[in-house]
Amino acid sequence: MSRNKVLLQVNSLKKYFHISRGFFGGDKTVLKAVDDVSFHINRGETLGLVGESGCGKTTIGRTIIKLYEATAGSIVFDGQDITHLSQTEMLPYRKRMQMIFQDPYASLNSRMTVGDIIGEPIDIHNIAKGQERKEIIQELLNKVGLNSEHANRYPHEFSGGQRQRIGIARALAVQPEFIICDEPISALDVSIQAQVVNLLEDLQNDLGLTYLFIAHDLSMVKHISNRVGVMYLGKLAELTTSKELYKKPLHPYTKALLSAIPVPDPKTADSKQRIILEGDVPSPMNPLSGCRFRTRCPYAGNICSETVPELQEVESGHWVACHLVHKIN
Repeated sequence: MSRNKVLLQVNSLKKYFHISRGFFGGDKTVLKAVDDVSFHINRGETLGLVGESGCGKTTIGRTIIKLYEATAGSIVFDGQDITHLSQTEMLPYRKRMQMIFQDPYASLNSRMTVGDIIGEPIDIHNIAKGQERKEIIQELLNKVGLNSEHANRYPHEFSGGQRQRIGIARALAVQPEFIICDEPISALDVSIQAQVVNLLEDLQNDLGLTYLFIAHDLSMVKHISNRVGVMYLGKLAELTTSKELYKKPLHPYTKALLSAIPVPDPKTADSKQRIILEGDVPSPMNPLSGCRFRTRCPYAGNICSETVPELQEVESGHWVACHLVHKIN
């Protein structure tokens, strides 16, 4: 039986939250965290998702894995629409999809030993028991760079980098095909970040994993991702290969983000033009008409306030949501 090249397909995904404004909860408004986002991830590749805090990238990850229920749109995993599956129906897919959380301090149960933390998904999915379960846990610990004797310790006895390795081992416990990495290095020291990213790359090569890598560190995303999607206020602004995005960004917002990346060479840094965005990010509870970036965009025209720009393929494999993309590039 042939396998689909596309492992995950997200179509017009929306996730809205109803927020109470009044003291007694009567006055409610809608926060459009994710608003009509579409993309796909091929089997074995890494799609990076970047953007400022609050742009909706983490919400996308949590909605894909159904920690949040989608407001609209569809999520298709390996040819199966999982958008409206019940918790029971999702159980086989939970085994194939896992998540590595941002905060290694909050995502691990402080009352459980490391062995029990890693073993919990093994128990839930009834994968192994007794000695076989113990051997799987020890193998997972070794695979992420820890020792088998660490299984009897508690999370507070480990550093942040080690805790994230425990979180990675827990995600691998059910032998998933697809892992959502939700800013897995942002809470770690800079010296540890590269080690964790290299570990994720090695695991991908060894196990044939597919990643959605959510981050705001553009230099690290470039290192690990095959393709990169740039988000702004709940929408995709640009989507293309990692090489193409960093070589030839087309959306004004992407250009501003890339211009802020530090350059180690002083001569290159002096000649590099930094793009400073003016104005504040609009509230997702009161989004702008037309293009949501228009109040901060130096090129915005009348059409930008009138019509929402569609994500269009302006070059082969290069998608951009901008009315004036051809004029400004």
